[in-house]
Amino acid sequence: MTTTLAFDVYGTLINTHGVLVELSTMVGDKATAFSNRWREKQLEYSFRRGLMQRYVAFSECTRQALDYTCQYYQIDLSAEQKQRLMHCYKTLPAFDDVKPSLLALKAEGYRLFAFSNGTNEAVETLLTSAGIAEFFEGVVSADEIQTFKPNPAIYQHFLSRTDSVAANTWLISSNPFDVTGAISAGMYAAWVQRSPKAIFDPWEIKPTRVVNSLQALSEQLASDE
Repeated sequence: MTTTLAFDVYGTLINTHGVLVELSTMVGDKATAFSNRWREKQLEYSFRRGLMQRYVAFSECTRQALDYTCQYYQIDLSAEQKQRLMHCYKTLPAFDDVKPSLLALKAEGYRLFAFSNGTNEAVETLLTSAGIAEFFEGVVSADEIQTFKPNPAIYQHFLSRTDSVAANTWLISSNPFDVTGAISAGMYAAWVQRSPKAIFDPWEIKPTRVVNSLQALSEQLASDE
């Protein structure tokens, strides 16, 4: 049976800190800290809404997290500036290793899917803008069942939508919460540790594999087959 690879999008394929250039024109030397806080709040809001069953689209979590971060740093951005930043989230760049790695994995016969909290439309727009949409068989979005990762139902939804089985499916993600969610749902999972400073949660659940880039992924996957 052909192995299915479920690629997380934000932070794994797409560099969410690609917004830094735009941010630096607005907040100066606070851009990196602002971007980090914004991303942290974006995820926190998705977790909380998932638990509370008060779903909104991931873009709304992003917008509300932006409002929070402006208040946190006491920076009064205009509505036009905020809109420009939100637009950046539709056109963020892929990491440098993504395109050649996807090309190699596709050539090796893996089934590749994008698997995201973002809506299908948002993810498809993002992948197209980054020049990597052609590598994927499709997009599976948490929006389809109106909740967020790491809800176990999302991983089961992925398996159903792609006609895959957990024992032959890998999640590829740089987000520890996503990795532990997939493993808890019976899938394999590779953690992409893009920075040596990145820390995996010290839980009893560990990644099946750890890679520091997507380029190392093929070799690691081959060793498990």
